[in-house]
Amino acid sequence: MEAFLISTGIVGLAEIGDKTQLLAFLLAAKFRKPLPIVLAILVATIVNHAFAAAVGAWITSMLGPDVLRWVLGVSFLVMAAWTLIPDKIDEDDAKLAKYGVFLTTLIAFFMAEMGDKTQVATVALAARYHDVYSVVLGTTVGMMLANVPAVYLGDRIANKVSLPLVHGIAAIVFAVLGVATLLGAGRLLGF
Repeated sequence: MEAFLISTGIVGLAEIGDKTQLLAFLLAAKFRKPLPIVLAILVATIVNHAFAAAVGAWITSMLGPDVLRWVLGVSFLVMAAWTLIPDKIDEDDAKLAKYGVFLTTLIAFFMAEMGDKTQVATVALAARYHDVYSVVLGTTVGMMLANVPAVYLGDRIANKVSLPLVHGIAAIVFAVLGVATLLGAGRLLGF
């Protein structure tokens, strides 16, 4: 349950103001068909984060516990710093294919998520918690918690959320996980 809750919280916070959330706003404004956009975001996230979690599990099997602890601890600290850097949508992410709402969203969202903060966080979380299913479920729920309102409410909520505050909270959570991991807190949890 801890892996699910931490994964949901971290990704939900990290996704606010992220380029994939900006893409969700853009797609919602362009197509004005929220249901296929939300379904495509869900499918793209599950596939992307399942791959990322599998990489995290593989990394766990390749590294010894002490090396893994340092790699993960430093990774969480890097994620804390990265979270404080505001995202902008790339020109390439903004180009929309002509394959319909669902397929356009699926492709655009999947590609935008490649190498993104939340994908990297999923790799680290899967390596940290050794529970691929809970991490993928949690990171997917976190993505949906951030992106479904972006699709349905768009501009009505965009100006009411303090991005620096949300990014600061996410950075603190990543930093706490990083320091706790480096200090060996995972040993208490069987890590």
